[in-house]
Amino acid sequence: MTIDPRIAAVTERIRRRSVDTRRAYLEMIDAARARGPSRGRLSCANLAHGFAACGPEDKAALKGGVTPNLGIVTAYNDMLSAHHPYEHYPEVIRRVAREVGGTAQVAGGVPAMCDGVTQGRPGMDLSLFSRDVIAQATAIALSHDMFDAAVCLGICDKIVPGLLIGSLAFGQLPVVFVPGGPMPTGIPNKKKAEVRERYAAGEATREELLEVESASYHSPGTCTFYGTANSNQVMLEAMGLQLPGSSFVNPGTPLRSALDAEAVRQAFAITALGENYRPIGHLVDERAIVNAVVALLTTGGSTNHTIHWVAVARAAGILIDWDDFDEIAAATPLLARVYPNGEADVNHFEAAGGTVFVLRELLDAGLLHDIPSIVGSMRDYTRDPKLAEGGRVRWVDGARESADRDVVRPASDPFEHHGGLRVLRGNLGRSLAKISAVKPQHRRVHAPAVVIDDPQQLRDLHKQRALPDDFIAVLRYQGPTANGMPEQHSLTPLLGMLQNQGRHVALVTDGRMSGASGKVPSAIHLTPEAASGGPIGRVRSGDMILLDTEAGVLEVEVDAAEWERREIAPDSTPTALDIGRVLFGGNRRLAGSAEEGALSISVDAVAPDHPRDDRTPSEATYDMGPGNPAAADFEVRDQ
Repeated sequence: MTIDPRIAAVTERIRRRSVDTRRAYLEMIDAARARGPSRGRLSCANLAHGFAACGPEDKAALKGGVTPNLGIVTAYNDMLSAHHPYEHYPEVIRRVAREVGGTAQVAGGVPAMCDGVTQGRPGMDLSLFSRDVIAQATAIALSHDMFDAAVCLGICDKIVPGLLIGSLAFGQLPVVFVPGGPMPTGIPNKKKAEVRERYAAGEATREELLEVESASYHSPGTCTFYGTANSNQVMLEAMGLQLPGSSFVNPGTPLRSALDAEAVRQAFAITALGENYRPIGHLVDERAIVNAVVALLTTGGSTNHTIHWVAVARAAGILIDWDDFDEIAAATPLLARVYPNGEADVNHFEAAGGTVFVLRELLDAGLLHDIPSIVGSMRDYTRDPKLAEGGRVRWVDGARESADRDVVRPASDPFEHHGGLRVLRGNLGRSLAKISAVKPQHRRVHAPAVVIDDPQQLRDLHKQRALPDDFIAVLRYQGPTANGMPEQHSLTPLLGMLQNQGRHVALVTDGRMSGASGKVPSAIHLTPEAASGGPIGRVRSGDMILLDTEAGVLEVEVDAAEWERREIAPDSTPTALDIGRVLFGGNRRLAGSAEEGALSISVDAVAPDHPRDDRTPSEATYDMGPGNPAAADFEVRDQ
């Protein structure tokens, strides 16, 4: 089907905008790849160090001819429920590698912090920049010139974007992402939210709250609400970087194990040593980035990705901005209602049709580019994985009808005709609002400002009964430069409780909100931020503000002359506890704006004028062999 002209226009605009940066990126990775498999550039001493710890079988293979070697980059730790299942994956990957005639090594580990643990705590100040640390750690892992492809074991918030950014720095390598799957369904998310709001009102005990939280987050696997972690998975499938239908298969099940093994086989199938070379740097083009944004918006996914995917795109030499998100949202119907923009969790979403159903609807409606993927094309992502005899996976055509129209719907009958994200413009700058989870009657708030520089100040005002009936909380000094842009989800129970009382409340902030937030209208990621002299610093308590998410307006109603005379108010936040924060001072100083991806590292490619081969003639022992496709011009071939 012909691509929707609105999606095509945005894609073409991104392509034109990115001509120079994309060319530099492709020249860089193609120069790295043109010299052949990496181990051909290693001296004997280098190579001996590289396989010294391997067993005899793997060492003999690596010492001999052209044996594909897979690098494993893992975010395993056993504090994060989503990453706990990865503990034994390296053993499985090495076993499958040997079965297909290859080898595999853990190239390195990357940190993986949990926003659920640090929410509202000082540690949240490290959260956003952990993405850039993960990107750098991924690059370190892949820097040893030992690998023909990589698998990335990561699933949660900043981890997947960081792994993507780091992998794209080695874009000549094929890279396959392997999800771990969600935990089984616990208590309904609505019940959890209700207890949180009663606790905020002083009507529930800590013991009651802990009991309900423990019943919600209860086992290995990702949290089951549709936040940043699970949005990652849908976006990766829409980009063709992980196996079709693999996102929401629970850990510890036979199908999960079969999919994990199949992902390893596929990574070996697409190296430059075979006939089907598919490097990540060529797969991730402007069409793949647009696909990811469409998938995010059609499912009501996390606003965090309006920052992360700007950074991911830039790492591939592609330049996108919030206007692109805004225009894609206007063309993209809302096809899913998963908590927080519905009652279902991701297990219910999967049972109703899930990613396979949604991607087929988008393709058939011309809203998704049919691009090359790690397995073939996007049409492969309209097929469901099933367990076959012998423990392998077979893919069958996905259901043509939704199994629950309260959870997923066809493109011909969406929940809404808009993807649920708006760019807000006005005299406070540019910000974003996610409205897919906000009821229509709450999407416009006209109320006085209550200015705070710390979320605790709002809770204190509530306890003192000092808050107006209707108000817009203006939370400043929460941007990347100020304190690392922590999420402000800890305000959601209080604001949600006040909204339930019939009061008109909203939030305006230069910080982030959690991917789990939604019911309270919020203008987030406001740029420029207060710490960079942004006009949010001029707002005073009592100023009337209009927040209209339907019209895309955020305005403070102050006389123009008075507005110009005002100075930026200083940050009144108490000095932060260290907890490692001092180590990220350089990141805060270097960070770009939210709309620029809040990057605190450089990702811009510099194409080499003359690709270098570092081998000396006596050490060029790794012969690619005649007719090897790695020696030919690159071309992605659809299966």
